[in-house]
Amino acid sequence: MPVIDVHTHAFTHKWLELIKQKGGVYNIQTRPDGQQEIFRGNTPVVIPQKGHFDYELRIKHMDETGIDISVVSLTCPNVYWGDEAISLQAARESNDTMARAQADYPGRIRWFASLPWQYPRAAVEELKRSCDNGAVGVMVLANIDGRSLTDPMFAPIWAEIDRRALPVLVHPTDPPSAELMDMTQFDLSWSVGFMFDTTLAITRMIFNGFFDLYPNLKIIASHAGGTLPYLAGRFEKGDEVEIPQRRKMQRKPIDYLRHIYYDCICYSPKTLEFLVSVVGADRVMFGTDWPHQVHDTKGAFANTAALPAAQCDAVRGGNALKVFGL
Repeated sequence: MPVIDVHTHAFTHKWLELIKQKGGVYNIQTRPDGQQEIFRGNTPVVIPQKGHFDYELRIKHMDETGIDISVVSLTCPNVYWGDEAISLQAARESNDTMARAQADYPGRIRWFASLPWQYPRAAVEELKRSCDNGAVGVMVLANIDGRSLTDPMFAPIWAEIDRRALPVLVHPTDPPSAELMDMTQFDLSWSVGFMFDTTLAITRMIFNGFFDLYPNLKIIASHAGGTLPYLAGRFEKGDEVEIPQRRKMQRKPIDYLRHIYYDCICYSPKTLEFLVSVVGADRVMFGTDWPHQVHDTKGAFANTAALPAAQCDAVRGGNALKVFGL
């Protein structure tokens, strides 16, 4: 069974330069340890690493650790920080580089397209172009410059993704008002804010009836779903006492939690075990978050190895083979 990493990131130098020149609220600051980091205002977002830019280094890492296929994606702040021309330029820069990497390393690299979501017509066109160039899915942040993923303005994009039945990696970024919530210190925007961002985005989708409207979506909730598995019982109780006239979803919350997919990035074997107990081993896929400073390739292998053999095989590769049609 091949090992397929569905959560691993890549940048380009031109994309980073665009942020420096046209990033608006995004800026580059130097950390006390000398590393440069992308900030949103004063909220830390991401630390570019050498591996983000170097596919030879990526393949070496994959070979050394036993990863057969990596499905690469851009990460936050993605391309949601410019006007239409800049956002589209940033998306095409990232997507074209990933398409070239797939051509350079056939059988090893696949990729998620990034789209200028604030400009739906351009986003749909870029989605079509990216799929023609080999994209196997879409990566979207859990909020689009503060807008919810269920915002009606994004409906044309979701309709096209649903029509194509594409996998969509929902990845967190700093939540709106992170500074007001005092998340700027101690990497709280990463440890707490990111989990909050993913959890809130997917919960809105569930209770808004989003998966009934777009039944072909293959949503992948990053970082083991944030806190979604832990909140399953609370969702069920909330639905039980909801006023019928306000209820939009057609099934129970747990049904939707078992409809979507998750990666295994949780840094804890017990957390992964709990995730599997709530949603089933057939809904979880392998992820490492490489090459972020917080990547956990070693832990991903160790934590999945602690599962029963059949579940381990499903998580490490079997589920992704089906979801991505690889």
